Amino acid sequence: MTDAIAGTGADQALKAKHRKMWALGDYPALVGDLIPGLGAVLVRACGVKPGERVLDIAAGTGNAAIPAAMAGADVVACDLTPELLDTGRRLAGRQGVGLTWQEADAEALPFGDGEFDTVMSCVGVMFAPHHEAAAGELVRVCRPGGTIGLLNWTPEGFVGQMFAVMRPYAPAPPPGAQPPPLWGNEEHVRTLLGDLVTDVEARRASVEVARFERPEAFRDYFKTVYGPTIAVYRNIADFPERIAELDSALVGIARQHGCGTGRSIMQWEYLLVTARRSG
Repeated sequence: MTDAIAGTGADQALKAKHRKMWALGDYPALVGDLIPGLGAVLVRACGVKPGERVLDIAAGTGNAAIPAAMAGADVVACDLTPELLDTGRRLAGRQGVGLTWQEADAEALPFGDGEFDTVMSCVGVMFAPHHEAAAGELVRVCRPGGTIGLLNWTPEGFVGQMFAVMRPYAPAPPPGAQPPPLWGNEEHVRTLLGDLVTDVEARRASVEVARFERPEAFRDYFKTVYGPTIAVYRNIADFPERIAELDSALVGIARQHGCGTGRSIMQWEYLLVTARRSG
């Protein structure tokens, strides 16, 4: 992102809104409850090695950053929301893992060109609103020949479909913002990275989620715990009929993806991409 765009009042207001949204609810609990091993999948795919300098962008509580540090890397975990970093710092401390936690905007990273051997993001950078800006930054801070690794929810998978269900009830996105699940579309990611990378490998896989016995339990959990869902409900708080519609829609999408009576296993699809920085 250019300094002119990054410094606009509108962009600063948008980032403040995102920062506040991710502090709602209890995202750290969601990560621990539903996707605790997902970051390690990305770390393994990136082939992180001892002594490497690694940056985890939009790291949240360190779902990928902590496993990278446990692999012996020198890790920086950055995120827009300081509350998530604080939780990650405590989690790492309990495990005796040392890494650096730094507040940062994925679209205007405070790091030098080519500073890291591996630059990665696990269901994080996909929520930066300006995709080209975020992609340019993650490539910029990776050294030539270094590894770029991305794990993002697909548009067709459960999380992507959940966002599609919530979209009509959310505030209209600002000009230039793109939907997060596009980062789970291989063609979109290849276009974003373009000739800045080589050796692109992409595959789809799924994480199993077996927490919810009923679709209503899924809905109520996300209404309480997940910041984006909480924010959407707040947007329609004065419209009971809209709340009822969204309640029903979330139950419906959960049921379509295998959440039924009794302990169900849902498959949440993601796209895993690795590449080499050109140059």
